[in-house]
Amino acid sequence: MEKFLKTDVEKINGNPFDMIGREWMLVTAVDERGGYNTMTASWGGLGVLWGKNVAFVFIRPQRYTAEFADSGDTVTLSFFPEEYRSALSFCGSHSGRDYDKAKETGLTPIATDSGAVTFREAKLVLEGKKLYRDVLKKESFISSEALSHYKAEDYHYVYVYEITDAYLK
Repeated sequence: MEKFLKTDVEKINGNPFDMIGREWMLVTAVDERGGYNTMTASWGGLGVLWGKNVAFVFIRPQRYTAEFADSGDTVTLSFFPEEYRSALSFCGSHSGRDYDKAKETGLTPIATDSGAVTFREAKLVLEGKKLYRDVLKKESFISSEALSHYKAEDYHYVYVYEITDAYLK
């Protein structure tokens, strides 16, 4: 990828709570035909599971990106400088069913070495391979505060991706 250096994910600096929860990220999934869709996320996590560095990604079932995440095996998590906040806001409030998000925001889609999709303007990209998918279940909630995020009972799908590559600009 032009202008990106592949790096060891364990050498990345940054607070994941800030990176995901405050700065946001684009989750971009590629389907089995090579098409892609992206969405903004401020929920998720990074950690270790099954002896692998992983990303936890949460996608509501009605989101267009869920169709791509379900049918494909790869995802990128792309993190951007603050100057792209309005682009991320657009990607989080408009559906890829109705808009060409790259065209509308001026973001430039590019392929990773393995064919996943990210954006040239990102400062950090984590690429992952799908290991697991399930749906959050109402009966499993212990906290009524957490359950209050689901008034429409549209419980997120949870995906676990092994982080296979990391790229820094």
